[in-house]
Amino acid sequence: MSPEPIALSYGRGHLPVRLPPGSVGHVIRKQPLPKLADPAAALAAVLADPIGSRPLAELARDRKSACILVCDITRPVPNRLFLRPMIEVMIASGIPLAEISILVATGLHRPNLGDELAELIGDPWVLEHVRIVNHDARDDAAHVDLGYTPVRRTPVKIDRLFAEADLRIATGLVEPHFMAGWSGGRKVIAPGVAHHETIRTFHSARFMEDPLAVQCNLIGNPLHEEQLEIVRMLGEVYAVNTVLDEDRDLVCITFGEIIASHQSAVDFVSAATQVPLDRRFSTVVTSSAGYPLDKTYYQTIKGMVTPLDILAPGGTLIIASECSEGFGSPEFRDAQARLVALGPDRFLATLTARRLAEIDEWQTEMQLKPMRLGEVALFTTGLAGESRRLTGVTLIDDVDAAIARSVARSGDPHVAVIPEGPYVVPRFAP
Repeated sequence: MSPEPIALSYGRGHLPVRLPPGSVGHVIRKQPLPKLADPAAALAAVLADPIGSRPLAELARDRKSACILVCDITRPVPNRLFLRPMIEVMIASGIPLAEISILVATGLHRPNLGDELAELIGDPWVLEHVRIVNHDARDDAAHVDLGYTPVRRTPVKIDRLFAEADLRIATGLVEPHFMAGWSGGRKVIAPGVAHHETIRTFHSARFMEDPLAVQCNLIGNPLHEEQLEIVRMLGEVYAVNTVLDEDRDLVCITFGEIIASHQSAVDFVSAATQVPLDRRFSTVVTSSAGYPLDKTYYQTIKGMVTPLDILAPGGTLIIASECSEGFGSPEFRDAQARLVALGPDRFLATLTARRLAEIDEWQTEMQLKPMRLGEVALFTTGLAGESRRLTGVTLIDDVDAAIARSVARSGDPHVAVIPEGPYVVPRFAP
């Protein structure tokens, strides 16, 4: 009798995979965290008793305007839970509805419009009554120039709508991030609503190649340190931080001063997210965490980088990602074309001398990490033709068969399977 299939997160559902006979499966998941029984009550509690600040009702008093940052469609943040209650508190405290804005922190991604924006906001009342703007990192006039960070001299230009608001609140999801350590909090500001020069500076090779710029690490991480400097230069900023479980249910929500409230959420989820293992594997099977993170190949690379600590040198990393929206931006496509044409070493050499990274080439640079360690095999139903070639990795049509080939080639029967992809960080801890 064949073993029960393991369900990988894939698109809006799951992809069943079966391990070959004689193999030993190691399914790696986050430690279970208790779901919040009443998310609305939990939100009300943190708004009334925040971390490192006064309650929202007091913060909003005597303010003339407010701007709330929300992540773009690539993050499954439960905006429907907190946007309207926060806005209603602001209105009750005296901020005119017309002076409250929501700014979509797109970074250098495309804008979210139409049905996609409605899905992102999650609340028809908010969509109808509140001004919603997509950040445009390429619009010079839409940014305020705050100068340079003191040590690394990163130019700091931030969206004017946010920088000039009386009350500034970032919202987001706290999850492992393969460069900045953890997402959410300060990251929603930069790169979220930063100018392209700011983004391209701290996505340059001198940051990306730093060994401390990795998932779940904030200590000495140059990206995190620059983000903190940018927050300090901005001044007074607050944040709502959320943590979700594998079912996308809320397990934690914090509110307060942006750095302290973000750190509190990180402290809550860190131990549950990082999973220690006493061995490395010649076959690692993972996902891009399903929708919405696996909408593009661009985002898929996060899932390739996160499990590298447990991939044995020369092993095979098998990743499933729907790529329902295709490849990614034209700039990312150009970077991948250069990678395929030049090869990894020559491609990296073109990056290291530059002060500013080209837009979206940093994701291609991150793909070099798994390519240096072993073979990357991709299963996707969303890419065709030239897009498949430009991935620069091995394309497979059958995950089960790819696992069997890898086990047979390596002689190692142990297979690591990470159903939730980059939302789980396995660590080699002998």
